[in-house]
Amino acid sequence: MCLAVPMQISKISGFQCTCEARGIEREVSLFMLQDQELAPGDYVLVHVGYAIQKVSEQDAAGSWELFDEILAADA
Repeated sequence: MCLAVPMQISKISGFQCTCEARGIEREVSLFMLQDQELAPGDYVLVHVGYAIQKVSEQDAAGSWELFDEILAADA
């Protein structure tokens, strides 16, 4: 099973970007989305350091709600 985390792009430099989610920043490769129009503020799914899909803000929020439910059930 693979897990991708929704993150918001804060800076872009070529095929690299800085993404943020819940106060955590990561350097992420945009190589797999080079045919997409991306800008700071956009949301992407990040898997092992690569942005693999652009998603809406609503989809990103929905994913985080599900993660929160899973973590709450585990506690």
